[in-house]
Amino acid sequence: MTIMPRRKSTPYISLFSGAMGLDLGIERCGFQPLVCNEIDRSCVKTIAENRPDLPVLADSIEGLRRPDFEQAADDALDDLALVAGGPPCQAFSVFGRRRGLEDKRGKMIFEFLRIVDELQPRVFLLENVRGLHSMPLAPGDQKGSLLDHLIQSFEKIGYRLDCFVVNAVNYGAPQLRERVICIGNRFGQQASFPQPQFSNRPADDLPPFTTLGDAIGEDFTDPDPDVMNFSERKLRYLEMVPPGGNWRSLPVDIQKEAMGKQYYLKGGRSSTWRKLSFDFPCPTIQTMPNHAATSMCHPTELRALTVGECAAVMEFPRTWKFVGTPTEKMRQVGNAVPIRLAEVAGKVVREVLARTYEGDEDGTKTALGPPSRIEHLRPHVRTRSWWRDGEALAGSHSYVRDADQDQVALPSR
Repeated sequence: MTIMPRRKSTPYISLFSGAMGLDLGIERCGFQPLVCNEIDRSCVKTIAENRPDLPVLADSIEGLRRPDFEQAADDALDDLALVAGGPPCQAFSVFGRRRGLEDKRGKMIFEFLRIVDELQPRVFLLENVRGLHSMPLAPGDQKGSLLDHLIQSFEKIGYRLDCFVVNAVNYGAPQLRERVICIGNRFGQQASFPQPQFSNRPADDLPPFTTLGDAIGEDFTDPDPDVMNFSERKLRYLEMVPPGGNWRSLPVDIQKEAMGKQYYLKGGRSSTWRKLSFDFPCPTIQTMPNHAATSMCHPTELRALTVGECAAVMEFPRTWKFVGTPTEKMRQVGNAVPIRLAEVAGKVVREVLARTYEGDEDGTKTALGPPSRIEHLRPHVRTRSWWRDGEALAGSHSYVRDADQDQVALPSR
């Protein structure tokens, strides 16, 4: 029987590292990156600013091979424990054009697979947007076929997968952020992701969701006040919106002016001309918080959330420094993985990794296990209402409706 090595930290390879949100989470679980791969120059500078001794392969992953990682890490990478990363997700995001594999960025997910095949880690961790689950392999294909194809592709190289569709808010993050977490291993072991640990439903008997106010409320000191602010035109409309309101809070004639043709479309468009509320979790942090359709206006100040405030919602350490223009910094923050969600995933990986050493004599043993699977853990969460019974709702109107009142008394924290 081979015993899992007792090390101060377990080395791993980080791919598509970005601003290192995923890495910061899994480092809390006893992992340490040997080398990173990241092509975005502002992200590379951020990594260098915060981790000057960490080797970074600042080239496209398409041109990298195992010897490149071995040389950068100064390690033969035999019996590597883990490869982790989040390939570019814009091609799959429900907020984008969803070009999938027709978009070059969409193909990067299979470059991740290629590197896993070359490095043969015991376990891998792949993070992406929830849209990966609903993305067709090609136009006209059935829903979800891309993730199914990805699972089959990993199985062909000897890995079984557990894919979890989750929401960071269910694990204590002050942010609604749906993600797909895929954990694979070549030892037939099954990964189990924790059930939600926080909720806004009284029947669940769980602690209440962490809120925006918990993250950046009273006594918050902003470590990076850089801001991608709204235009003067946008600020004129947002000034009329109360905290916790959106376009529906505007006078009808102003609604038509501000919304244009969208005013006559169906659907809620709840994030348009939106002003946030301290009483609820923050919506998903965007790379462009000053866009009218995904507005992230501060609850009490007439401006977009700053880089530092968004980083606090993602739970980056206050000492973590982002390098670049405000636009580049916001792209780094908006594309990152919530640190808390990464830590939860890292604990799952740690547990699976420990089991791969049980009964393993040479590091190459594989075993038959249960089939790969996809599990949904309450990924779609609604926290608040914007419109009810023909009335626009601002303030603290919960989506979970109390039996006797429209406005639910939110638990104090």
